[in-house]
Amino acid sequence: MLEPTIVTWVLIAIGLLEFLVLLAGQTMMVLNPQSQKTKDFLIGKGEDWRDRTHVRTALGMAWADLLLFLPLILAGSIGAARGTLWGYALWAASGAISAYISVILWFSEREYVYPQCGPLVYYTIYWGLFLYWGIAVLIYAVLRLQAVLI
Repeated sequence: MLEPTIVTWVLIAIGLLEFLVLLAGQTMMVLNPQSQKTKDFLIGKGEDWRDRTHVRTALGMAWADLLLFLPLILAGSIGAARGTLWGYALWAASGAISAYISVILWFSEREYVYPQCGPLVYYTIYWGLFLYWGIAVLIYAVLRLQAVLI
């Protein structure tokens, strides 16, 4: 049993924010990928999908997030709040996925999304939140698990 610390609660709160933003965007994508509201939210105000591959990739990521990533964040956060080893293990996995996809999106989406939202929003919400939270949760969860296993 790993009692939650202040860091645990801060990461849970930030993860909840990430969860809600991602849930909103990905639900919009799955329900109506061609609506202007969805495009404004995901790729920038007034923008359109670049091609079929762009919209299909975004749709595939939306389904993957809703079916795999978001439940993993939620289960890991609940488990970490309860102080369970499995919670921290799931949390580490969700952190790794969050950091992984952020690296991919840096190369595939930055030139399109960054100009639309500017540096502050891009580096805090659209891209930064997912990368920073993912790295922080991965490191924190591994350190917490390491302390128990030694």
